[in-house]
Amino acid sequence: MNTMTHPQAATPASTGWHLGGITVRRVDEIELPRQTGPWLLPGATKEVLDEASWLRPDFADAEVPRLASHSFAVTAGGLRIVVDTGIGNGKERANPAWNGLDTDFLEQLTAAGFPPESVDLVITTHLHTDHVGWNTRLADGAWVPTFPRARYLTSRTEWDHWAGTELDEARAQMFRDSVHPVRDAGQYDLVDVPDQGYEVAPGIVLVPAPGHTPGQVAVELRGGDRRALITGDSIHHPVQLSHPHVHSCVDIDSAQAIRTRARLLDAVADTDALLMGTHFPRPTAGTVRREGDRYRLLAEPGVQLPS
Repeated sequence: MNTMTHPQAATPASTGWHLGGITVRRVDEIELPRQTGPWLLPGATKEVLDEASWLRPDFADAEVPRLASHSFAVTAGGLRIVVDTGIGNGKERANPAWNGLDTDFLEQLTAAGFPPESVDLVITTHLHTDHVGWNTRLADGAWVPTFPRARYLTSRTEWDHWAGTELDEARAQMFRDSVHPVRDAGQYDLVDVPDQGYEVAPGIVLVPAPGHTPGQVAVELRGGDRRALITGDSIHHPVQLSHPHVHSCVDIDSAQAIRTRARLLDAVADTDALLMGTHFPRPTAGTVRREGDRYRLLAEPGVQLPS
């Protein structure tokens, strides 16, 4: 069991954004250790960060990008929806920073008005360890679905990819404790996601975002007043707006990931649509503006929302 201290979120879980008929809240899990940025995004050097002064102080320190793990809790059409579930508590993980976490994530989720038994839908953008951890919790020595009455969704392409892949032990462990218990409970649904997207709930559209993984999806929120796009890992960090060719060391197809990133950014640039990064540190969201052949993020921190 890892005994390192993990920083806890200081901002209330009720920080969020109104889109008109849809409300989205960020629910924090942990800030990722400082060494995560250079490992995950090796191209995001100090020199690259220096070319985008707007990244500091919110999104980078003097030397490296800052990253976080959080979920998005969405209300739409009378439904409570959680997008990605972070790393999870008490999970045996090869990454020391993720091993044996003990955070107050569920308490924050509940404080935001989303007690686990109230959640209707869990959307998994892709089947990586830091996006499925709170799919399950430990109960009487067994991993059980955290959200007992929810349907869990992921793309069929994503599921089929991992089902046909020989897994190393660390990834196999993740499937055993965070994915298969949900499948075995009959709560995982696989969705075919066409190029034009697929609406899974009123105003909630899964958008293909391959590259990081073959079946990854982004999640578009179409409110009555404005749109938002939850990135999954198609955009790990705002530095990838300024330098879209900076890619993740764990992208399965980095060339496709770059094409996906360009497509998503082009669709929201110079509009009032919010870009919401699954690993962006606070303030987490903002609008995208073109700067020549690059982009920048104009941060929009959100407001305090009642539970």
